[in-house]
Amino acid sequence: MNPQWNAPAVLSGRGLVKRYGTQYALAGVDIDIQPGEAVAIVGPSGSGKTSLLHVLGGIIRAEEGEIFLAGQRIDQFSEKKRSELRRTEFGFVFQQGMLVAELTAEENVALPMLLGGTNRKDALGAAREWLTRLGLGGRGGSRPGELSGGQAQRVAIARALTHRPKVIFADEPTGALDTRTGKETMDALLVAAADAGASVLIVTHDRELADSLPRTVIIRDGRISATGVGAIA
Repeated sequence: MNPQWNAPAVLSGRGLVKRYGTQYALAGVDIDIQPGEAVAIVGPSGSGKTSLLHVLGGIIRAEEGEIFLAGQRIDQFSEKKRSELRRTEFGFVFQQGMLVAELTAEENVALPMLLGGTNRKDALGAAREWLTRLGLGGRGGSRPGELSGGQAQRVAIARALTHRPKVIFADEPTGALDTRTGKETMDALLVAAADAGASVLIVTHDRELADSLPRTVIIRDGRISATGVGAIA
């Protein structure tokens, strides 16, 4: 994935502060994500990496700081507007997939588009296209319980990509998978994101996965302690 270094950052955070009681999850974080960039966020448990992901993705609010998406400030959006943003401009892949058990694979993938008002025929057509790209062309009618762990994560990846978001947020996307399946799933995510022109922000404990990405951001005690190629060496 080749970030467009001459372009403005697609996503920026400035002075981000998030507290839980008296404990700082984020203690003044500045971060820029370039268009098409893949970034690993690493750090010990409780360091603030998942809080950073959730704040940038509009899942939770920071108490202080500013967030910009393609130059537009978004941290002051209403909950309704933030929810819309999560459906249209962002994609999410979680450790357990978070698929809806009652829906088929293609219905799960189409869900963000359906919620956004796309007609069912077009949404399911886009879902089938992405499932085929991710090697699941014959499994669109399967429900999550009929899929392997790796297949279910590919469905989650397709769901994150089908509406062509600007940024994909992935929280331990391979944490519940064995090593081989995890690598295959991660490769599928990065290739598909590149096809969609999306930036990818990945929280991981996996040193090998972090090493494979172009840039790593280390966070400790709610602060970024290092960033760049080879930052965790």
